[in-house]
Amino acid sequence: MAAAPAPEAKTLAAFEAAKGFMPVGEGLALYAAAVEAGALGLPLLEVGTYCGRSTILLADAARRAGTVAVTVDHHRGSEEQQPGWEYHDPEVVDPEVKLMDTLPTFRRTLHKAGLEPYVIAVVGRSPQVAKVWAGEVGLVFIDGGHTDEHATNDYEGWAPRVAEGGLLVIHDVFPDPVDEFTGQAPYRIYLRALESGAFTEVSATDSLRVLRRTGAGI
Repeated sequence: MAAAPAPEAKTLAAFEAAKGFMPVGEGLALYAAAVEAGALGLPLLEVGTYCGRSTILLADAARRAGTVAVTVDHHRGSEEQQPGWEYHDPEVVDPEVKLMDTLPTFRRTLHKAGLEPYVIAVVGRSPQVAKVWAGEVGLVFIDGGHTDEHATNDYEGWAPRVAEGGLLVIHDVFPDPVDEFTGQAPYRIYLRALESGAFTEVSATDSLRVLRRTGAGI
């Protein structure tokens, strides 16, 4: 069996240096999925940019495949990143408007990694962007808000865009709600994808699930 594709050392170093929460093992699994999906010649799409840690991997896979990574985020932070919560980072608060703004950090992250030409950053809320997105994508990576409302909106908005044979990747899938702050919203959309008959699981790496579109619908 061939070894899974891995990023170059400089790309992996940029990933590890970037702000974010994805462990290396999950990052490598995401990268391998992105490289595989890139063979379809379609964009690789991410919901939930934050500061660009995982975007680095998608961008490098897109570069390798001759396609582009699209990353969607409103850049005001999800619920658990707001002041008073465990994952809040005061370094990404805009001192003028007193709200989170991860966009400048994200842009610096991509610049340092040398991957700006391979990324389209869409600043907006996932459901609104999904409504105006017309084409198919080779990969959808759902890593946005962790409430049932946001996870369901991300799934319903973007899973229909996954091309036949393309991949749906869901992060922070924790079957036991006591395991993590996230609860079970990502887990529930993961189960929904499997139960739909439209997606078949390819791999599981810690909290990262990779599924392939093998049928119609969501």
